[in-house]
This record gives sequence, structure tokens and C-alpha cells, in this order.
Amino acid sequence: MNAFMVVCTFKPGTNMDDVFAVVAEEQAAVQSLQSAGRLESVKLSLGRGTVFLEVRAENPVAAATTVEELPMAKWWNLDVFPLGAPSA
Repeated sequence: MNAFMVVCTFKPGTNMDDVFAVVAEEQAAVQSLQSAGRLESVKLSLGRGTVFLEVRAENPVAAATTVEELPMAKWWNLDVFPLGAPSA
């Protein structure tokens, strides 16, 4: 499995009341993906409306597919970046 950082930004016009209504469902889905070893960390920048997800997957498409399993993904634009160790 490879590591990816998926940067999620809210689509224009997203109703944040709808987003907050699925927080408990989102948390349960995050725990499930973490237990499966497919999602490492979740970081939020609320002021910028950005979510950073460290995902384990075979390739960028599989990383995006993992994120799309989250309830909030329908409100996000995704940018997927492969992660690697810096050169020595």
C-alpha cells in the first residue's frame, strides 16, 4: 500500500448545516476505514474549509475511491497527492 494525501475542499454553495447533520455518520465511517488500515489521519482547517486525509491505497484512483466512501465526500472537491520520504 502507498500513502496519499487527499486534500478535500468544500464545493461552492455547500450548505454547512447539511454537512454538520452527518458528523456522527462521518465519524463512524472514519473509524471503520481506520480499522481497515485504509485511512491514517484526518486533519481539519475549518477556517479555510479544507480537510486533509492521509490514505493508504494502491494508486491515486483507489485513494479517491476510499475518500468517496465518506458521507461528506459528496460536498468535496478532491486533490490526491502521492506521499514519499524526502531524499537523503
